[in-house]
Amino acid sequence: MKYSKPVLNSKVKITDKFWKEKAEIVRTEVIPYQWNALNDKIENAEPSYSIRNLRLAAECIEKRKKGINTSTFPTNEWHYTPNRKNENSFYGWIFQDSDLYKWLEAVSYSLRNTADNQLETLADEAIELICNAQAENGYINSFYTINNPEKAFTNLRDHHELYCFGHLAEAAVAYYNTTGKSRLLNAACRFADLLCEEFGENGKPGYGGHEIAEMALIKLYEATSEEKYLNLAKLFIDRRGTKPYYFDIEHNQNSGSKLNYFYNQAHLPVREQREAAGHAVRAVYLYSGMADTARYTDDKELFNTCQTIFNDITERKMYITGGIGSTKDGEAFTFAYDLPNDLVYSETCASIGLVFFARRMLQADYDSKYADIMERCFYNSILSGMAEDGKSFFYVNPLEVNPKACKEDSRKSHIKPVRQKWFDCACCPPNLARIISDYGEYCFTETESTLFVNLYQGTKLETDKADIEIVSDYLQSGKVSFKIKTKRPFKIALRVPYWSSNFKFNRENPFIKKGYAYFDIENDAEITAEFNPEIKMMKCNSNVRENIGKIAVTRGPIVYCLEEKDNGKNLHLLRLSKHPKFIFDGEFLTANGYKEEIVSKKLYFEYKEPSEKAVRLKFIPYYQWANRGENEMSVYIRY
Repeated sequence: MKYSKPVLNSKVKITDKFWKEKAEIVRTEVIPYQWNALNDKIENAEPSYSIRNLRLAAECIEKRKKGINTSTFPTNEWHYTPNRKNENSFYGWIFQDSDLYKWLEAVSYSLRNTADNQLETLADEAIELICNAQAENGYINSFYTINNPEKAFTNLRDHHELYCFGHLAEAAVAYYNTTGKSRLLNAACRFADLLCEEFGENGKPGYGGHEIAEMALIKLYEATSEEKYLNLAKLFIDRRGTKPYYFDIEHNQNSGSKLNYFYNQAHLPVREQREAAGHAVRAVYLYSGMADTARYTDDKELFNTCQTIFNDITERKMYITGGIGSTKDGEAFTFAYDLPNDLVYSETCASIGLVFFARRMLQADYDSKYADIMERCFYNSILSGMAEDGKSFFYVNPLEVNPKACKEDSRKSHIKPVRQKWFDCACCPPNLARIISDYGEYCFTETESTLFVNLYQGTKLETDKADIEIVSDYLQSGKVSFKIKTKRPFKIALRVPYWSSNFKFNRENPFIKKGYAYFDIENDAEITAEFNPEIKMMKCNSNVRENIGKIAVTRGPIVYCLEEKDNGKNLHLLRLSKHPKFIFDGEFLTANGYKEEIVSKKLYFEYKEPSEKAVRLKFIPYYQWANRGENEMSVYIRY
């Protein structure tokens, strides 16, 4: 199977004001803020215990090397709160190590964008701490190292050891690629070697309950060329969902029932799965690893399964913002077209995982639909997860919010009307930091003969094919220009965005295939593209019951929403006019509409034509909502 590879972030210099500002906020605000959070120094925020646990784990390792026995503590829970009787035990969630690993990965990408000696020194200190917490056999996991090393690998279903390994490996590869320093990479490889011994062909037939090890092993394979890492990733995927269920074996059960394992995507062998199921983050992490493995092993059956699942997500189970996972019960996918706006889960990490999946699919199948999904997520459900100042975050990204309901209706208690400083289960903030810092690496992919432009923004790009300067007014006018200084003949393939129904290039009759316009470049050249973003009123499939008679407003890749701050209380009483006369002021939209007047205090009364008053509605980009305090919000409006 032929495939493309991403152009490394180190070759991509973002000059675009929009994304450069986002990356700079992450560098100057989010990364330092999150370091303080990992060290439990944020006032009135949930403590992380991440650094505290690794320090304690390192102390345990040192004592055992000297022959000193250490205390053991319970290992049968997911979350451990401070207890004076057990002050030397593990605190927090069992996967707490992963937050530091994601922070390190974000630092790695940030250092590619902007050199920062002080930040690099801090990262080196964190890496030294991690390596000091590594056991002699290569094992790294502060939970079991502190509480009871003898229990390691006894509960793969619930206890996230392979998940933590995955984030460790991804951070190690990122830091090595950026700095050339191999300290953490060597530690990750030692851990991976242990996993190969424990779970290789002759080991336990296990696999992780929370996926990510699969795609992380592929990254280690890419960095080291060690075939055993690719082989283990394939083993984890091939074993998943086969009978007898491994999770039954390790828990001494005999359920034999796939109903127990939808949550973990382990209900069926992966090649028999036809729709996205279970915990949404786990799912897209698995599908990403499947796409990677299919590409490297030329497994067409596995890749076809990935295509089927990708289409199921994007055509039947995805919000217009790119959010996925419609229920808080299991933070999961449900059934086709079940997309409630006010009960939604739509975890930030799930949208990030969907971008991971989409890019890996794009590397094997040069179809713009995958890059379209990346763009939809980046500009909407991902950016909404972080405040504009980088100091607070959403775990859940709803499409409709009534603050009163969030506080008084337990079904909606997971939805917060304002971003939070931190979370005790804090997977989303460092995940945001790493993907925003790494944005440049999603913009371009390449084969030997072709450079694919997947996302548009001002950029200076260096490849072995050409040096390219991109000047972009993509979000405003839709115009993008390319100045190409050629090093050798090649093709450039420009994505035609899904929202652009009226586009043109300064070169006539390009060859267009699967949403990419191909141009032959033999000498220095200039190409201009005009994608003409239009304001559109978007309708859901009629099977989405919550949105019958409603529309969402978009312009280019941006989904817009209404907020109480601009439109008053009771957004559900608003209606868009049949003649809205939209005006775009460069950032916001205004339109003609009506607000229904409440004419009776009775709960029920005979129907009469509603009394309405004309209003001028204001729409803001969805990702900007809740930056002005607590208030109502709605993406959809009656029409």
